[in-house]
Amino acid sequence: MRQRRMNLLAQLGAVLLMAVATAAVWAAWLGWDQHRDVQPDGSTTGPYEAWQVIGLVLTLLAAVYWATSKRYFAGAVLGTTAGLTVAAFYDWSDDSSGLFMIGVGLVAIGSFVVTAVVTAVIASAKGIPGPRTAATA
Repeated sequence: MRQRRMNLLAQLGAVLLMAVATAAVWAAWLGWDQHRDVQPDGSTTGPYEAWQVIGLVLTLLAAVYWATSKRYFAGAVLGTTAGLTVAAFYDWSDDSSGLFMIGVGLVAIGSFVVTAVVTAVIASAKGIPGPRTAATA
């Protein structure tokens, strides 16, 4: 029983650590560029450049790899999803149209699905067994 409680606390700690780290990585890669670029034809782009988003994804991939390697599956999936969702909400909440909530919802769904798949692929490639259930413990 004590071992199970310690494992649960470790998993919850990993979720919290990954959520905070993910929000910090968002701020580092995307938080400082808040203006849209106006093109000569009047259209706007941004506020993020492609290299910023690629940097965010690669940094998060390294963090998810670490968490999965340590068997912190919940941290890899739920922590990353929570961190991205909170960061997107905070970053986009000044949108006057109110449509930012759709984007935040899409970030939440997309990051959950993608990190779950990436975590499963990493665990499979490394031969890491999945979490044990009460029946197999």
